[in-house]
Formats: sequence, structure tokens, C-alpha cells
Amino acid sequence: MSFAMNGSTKESLVEGHNCNIDKAVFDHGTGEKICSDCGIVLSVEREYADPLLDTNTNLGNMNLGTPSSLAHHDKNLSTMISYSNVDADGVAIRVDQRSAIQRLRRWNKISNNNRSYHRNLKNAFAVLMRIKDKLSLSDTIIEKSAYYYRKTLDQRLIKGRSIKGFVVACVYVSCREMNVPRTIEEIAEISNTDTIFSGKCYRLLVKKLKIRLPSIDSTSHLTRIANNAGISEKTARHAMQMMSVVKDNPLSFGKDPCAIAVAVLYGACLEKGEKTSQSKISIAGNVSVVTLRKRFLDIKKIFPSIPNGPNDK
Repeated sequence: MSFAMNGSTKESLVEGHNCNIDKAVFDHGTGEKICSDCGIVLSVEREYADPLLDTNTNLGNMNLGTPSSLAHHDKNLSTMISYSNVDADGVAIRVDQRSAIQRLRRWNKISNNNRSYHRNLKNAFAVLMRIKDKLSLSDTIIEKSAYYYRKTLDQRLIKGRSIKGFVVACVYVSCREMNVPRTIEEIAEISNTDTIFSGKCYRLLVKKLKIRLPSIDSTSHLTRIANNAGISEKTARHAMQMMSVVKDNPLSFGKDPCAIAVAVLYGACLEKGEKTSQSKISIAGNVSVVTLRKRFLDIKKIFPSIPNGPNDK
């Protein structure tokens, strides 16, 4: 897939976002095209460049099909016999040949679905596409998730276990590797799967495939929680400065990164005098108020100057 745009597409993109398309940058990690001035995501398509194609190549003389993808059960490489009774040149098929063509269509359809391996992939990737649409994940994450699911299927880890649970685990592992702030709870909720069982599938996946995941950065959760809670940009930037100090302190080691981000954001609101409530920030961060209060006590040890509450002077 290419980002080449014609004039009308370019103008509509600029009018919709009030951004200059010439200042857009492409993030290879997340597969997003972002405005360098305001940070708005202009598109979430995957940039596709074929090194074998030269700029002087005449594309009209080449047979270009759909690019292969791991997120399809057949990798977009299988053949499909059309139901129209014409051949490749547009000439109508003779009446005495139509019965043979119909038999070919039938056996081609049966051969694509007669293996449990392909049926499993079809069901799993249908769930994967639903998660992609609801969470707005990039194609890079989906491709990596499909790769991990194929590995689990090849090693027979899926036998006797839920397909949805392993799809959630593969998506969560891919998000962790790509530094995308998504929790396993929200991925499981989108796919209508039990969170506890998805966690078991995740631990089994990491153990059997020997995946080394980077530690979760609490700063990535901070921006998302601030946007969900409606916190001002001034307070959010102050919370990021506080987070840089908290990450290096041993009090934050082993704690939930999302809970740490919620506590730091609440402390920043108290310092800046921004009116908010503990319940509002905890709901935005998907943590309980009790967890927020416990982590806030740890933040108070690092920053003793933080007020104890909105009425504390």
C-alpha cells in the first residue's frame, strides 16, 4: 500500500485536519502518518515500498496483485475461480465446458476449507480484524500478532484452549513490543473474552516462544489517561516531568505502570490547582480509587510538596 496521493486527496486531507501535508512524517514503528506541527494522526495505513520496483518501471505492463499478508489464512496467495462464465480474455465459456468448470469451482472451495488448520486461522483472524477496527491498531501490529498466532498454532499450543484467548495474548504482546499503550483487560473486553484466561494464554505464549518483552513505560499511559480525563496540556506536561523522576525511584519498581501514571497525574493536578476528582482520573486510567490512593502515598514520598487534597493549602 502506498502513500502516493493525487491532488484531490491531498487537498481534502489538508482541509479536514487544517494541516500542511508537506510537514507530515511517517512513524515506521506504529505505521502512522503524523503532522509534525500539531501531532494529529493523518492516516494509519501501512507504507509499502517494493525495492524491486524502479521509478522508471512501467506499472501498466506488470501484473500487480494484492500484497501477501500474514493476517489472512491463505496469506492472500490462493487462487479463486470466478463465478462468471467467461475466460481470462473475456470470451464466453462453451456450454459443454461449463459443467467441468463448475466441478473445479466446487473442489477449489472444498480444498480451501477441508483442513482444520485453515479453519482455525479463519476464525482467529476474524477476531483479530474486529480488535483492529475497535482499537484502531496499525497494520504493523496486526501483522506481528498474526505471526505470533501462527507460531502458537504450529507448536500446538492452541489445542484444548480458546482461540480468542490466544488472539488477545498475541495482540497484547505485539502492542508491548511496539510500545503501544494497550492493556490486556481492554483487549479482552473488546473481543468478549475472559481476562484471567487471556492472561494465562499470554504467560504461556511468552514462556513457550521465549519472547523478551521490554518493560512498560508509564509515560505512554500518561498521555492517554490525561486525554480521557480531560486534563489540560499544562498539567499533563508537568506530570511528564514528575514521571521522569518517579521512574528512576525504587518505590515505583514492581508497581502497575497504569496505576503509577494515574497517581502522578492526580498529584500534578493538585500541584497546579486544576480541579478534578479521584474517581474521574481512576475511571480514565481503568484502575480503582483504592489503588489510586495507595500509589499516591508512594508519590507523596518522592514529592513531599504535593498537597494532600484539593482543600490542602
